[in-house]
Amino acid sequence: MNEEPGRIRITAEDLAQVALPEAANAPVPAESPTAAESAARGYGNIRDTASAELPQAEGAGKFYLRSWFYLGAAGLLGALAGWGVMEPFFIDGPESSLADLLMIPSVVVALCAGCAVAESVVERSVKKALERGALALAFGVPLGFAFNFVANLFYNILLSVAAGGGTLTPESPAWWACRALAWVLFGASAGLIYGGVGLSGRKLLYGLLGGMLGAGIGGVLFDPIALSMDSGTLSRGVGFGLFGLATGVAIGLVESALKDRWLYVTAGPLAGKQFILYKPLTTLGRSQGCDIYLFKDLAIQELHATFEMRGSRVWVVAHGPVYVYGQPVKQKLLENRDLLRIGRYSFYYRERQRQ
Repeated sequence: MNEEPGRIRITAEDLAQVALPEAANAPVPAESPTAAESAARGYGNIRDTASAELPQAEGAGKFYLRSWFYLGAAGLLGALAGWGVMEPFFIDGPESSLADLLMIPSVVVALCAGCAVAESVVERSVKKALERGALALAFGVPLGFAFNFVANLFYNILLSVAAGGGTLTPESPAWWACRALAWVLFGASAGLIYGGVGLSGRKLLYGLLGGMLGAGIGGVLFDPIALSMDSGTLSRGVGFGLFGLATGVAIGLVESALKDRWLYVTAGPLAGKQFILYKPLTTLGRSQGCDIYLFKDLAIQELHATFEMRGSRVWVVAHGPVYVYGQPVKQKLLENRDLLRIGRYSFYYRERQRQ
C-alpha cells in the first residue's frame, strides 16, 4: 500500500522492537535525607496539606513572641507600675516617708509579677496568667522586702569599703558599681519567681542567672541617668524602667542561650515562639492546664501529646493525631530538626548538638 506523503506509519512490530533507555538517576530510597526533606512538605494526606500553613524557617516568626522581647516588655511595664504607685508619695530631700521605704520593694514585686505572667499572656492563657500572677505576688511580696533589706545592708557595706580608698560621690564609677552589685539581689528575686511559677528547677536557674545579670546592668546605669536629669521624678522613672527592661531581657537571653531541648513553632498562631522542654514530662494540648497551650484549633484535644525525657532523649507520645515528616505516629524518638505537625501548628524539634 502506498503511504501518503508527510505521514509516518508505525506498526505493532515496530513498537515491539523499541527498548527504553535506563533512567539516568536511580530512585531515591525512602529513608534518604532527600526523601525526608520532601516528606516535610506534606502532613499525612491531601486534605491536611491543602489546609496547612507552610512552615516558616526558624527565626522567621513574629519577633514579639521571642522570650527576650516579651520578658523585657513585662519587666519594663512591671517596674514602671511599681514606681508609679509609690512616686506620688515619694519625698525628695533629707526627710523620708513610708513611700521611700516601699519604693524599691514595690518595683521588685511588680517586676516579679510581670515576668511571671508574661509567657502566659503571650500564649493567651488567662487561667495560667491569673494563677502565676497570684503566686508571684504571694512569694514576691516577702521576697521583695527581704531582698530589699539585705541589698541595702550590702550596699552600705560596699559604699563603706569603697569610701576607704578616698572620697566617694554619686559621680564616682565606684558608687555605680556598688549599686549594681547590690541590685543584683533584686534581679535574683525576679528570676526566682519566674522559675518558681514555672515549676522547674532549670528554669529557676536560668531565671536567676538572667535576673542577676540584667539587674546588675540596670543598677550600674541608674546613677548616671539620675545625674543627667534635672527632675528626680523623671530620673527615677527612667532608671527603674531601664532596670526592669534589662532584667527581663537578660532572663530571656540567658534562657535562650542555655536551653538544650526545645520546640520551635514554625506555623500557626504562635509562629516564632519557642517552648523549652524543661520537665521530664511536658504536656501539650487545648487545655490551659497543659504546659504547652495551643489555642484557636478545635482539632487539638484537651491533652493531645506529651514529650517525655527517657534518659537523655525525648520521645513524643501521641494522644491525638501527631505527624512527624507527614507520617502519623503513636510514639517516636525525636531527632534534631524533626518536623512535627499537630493540628494547624508545625514545630521543629531542636536539641543542642552533643559533643
